[in-house]
Amino acid sequence: MSSVLVVGYDPQAIPGVDAAAVHAVLDAQLDRFAELDVEAAMTVVVYDESAEPTLVASLTARPWDVVVVGGGIRKTEQLLPLFEQIVNLTRRHAPQAAIAFNSNGGDTVEAARRWL
Repeated sequence: MSSVLVVGYDPQAIPGVDAAAVHAVLDAQLDRFAELDVEAAMTVVVYDESAEPTLVASLTARPWDVVVVGGGIRKTEQLLPLFEQIVNLTRRHAPQAAIAFNSNGGDTVEAARRWL
């Protein structure tokens, strides 16, 4: 069975964002993965000292086929160092995984399927 790890920025850490709505979209994507017989998990990070241990724990939890990095991390200029950290940690701790990028939470499955 294929496996996908989705890495996103914690919506609760973003002022003015409806975190429940964002989680609902992401949960729907996880449901779609299940319908496609793909094991998927999601980890959310914030840009602080907790990011690295959180990412390493998720990346080493199992062998991942694809790691999808969310558009919120990639598209936010202030988060560029976090984006680089995610890519480098993925290369180090999940070297077998393809790295994919979504443009928003609603196209996460499509981003992963490009590499599955």
